[in-house]
Amino acid sequence: MPFQSEDSARISAAIHAAEARTSGEIVCVLARRSVDGTALPVLIAAIVALLLPWVLVPFTALAVRQILLLQVATFLALLVILCQPRIRTASIPRATRRAVAHRVAMEQFMLRGITRTRERTAILIFVSLAERYARIIADDGIAARVPKAEWQQAVDTLVGHMREGRIADGFVAAIDRCAGVLATHFPATEGDRDELPDRIYLI
Repeated sequence: MPFQSEDSARISAAIHAAEARTSGEIVCVLARRSVDGTALPVLIAAIVALLLPWVLVPFTALAVRQILLLQVATFLALLVILCQPRIRTASIPRATRRAVAHRVAMEQFMLRGITRTRERTAILIFVSLAERYARIIADDGIAARVPKAEWQQAVDTLVGHMREGRIADGFVAAIDRCAGVLATHFPATEGDRDELPDRIYLI
């Protein structure tokens, strides 16, 4: 993952600065990948290996033992190739990848305590690199007053930086845009306290 400790520090500082403008809370999560299953590569390798004798028998005089050895070798070779992270991710339909990434985002939303703030005014900025997926999820207190469309500019900014490989810059820019939205609807008030850690979680 092209991410350094100084990137984490920059993002933490951006969150801290953003939260000084609003009573809302911001949590960031960066996932290397969301899709991590091997069922599909195993299935593809098994199907190809099972079909191999039907291709070989009409055209070769190989003994049964040799065909069986070729089946095993084909299965293992395909399994090694298809289980490479990039190939494994690319072999899964885009809609499925996005659905899995969304599920992981919702899991992180619950896991990071976003729903436990006093006024339910926290958001999650989530990115899954392998799936090229970015999403901002707002807790109930914010969602009731801020339309989802207001987060789109922050998401577009984040995705644009991701395409250029500038992940940390994307988070910093998205945090600033989110702070603007939050400050409009939930301005900082005297006595606000920091309820969630100002950090990015790497998973």
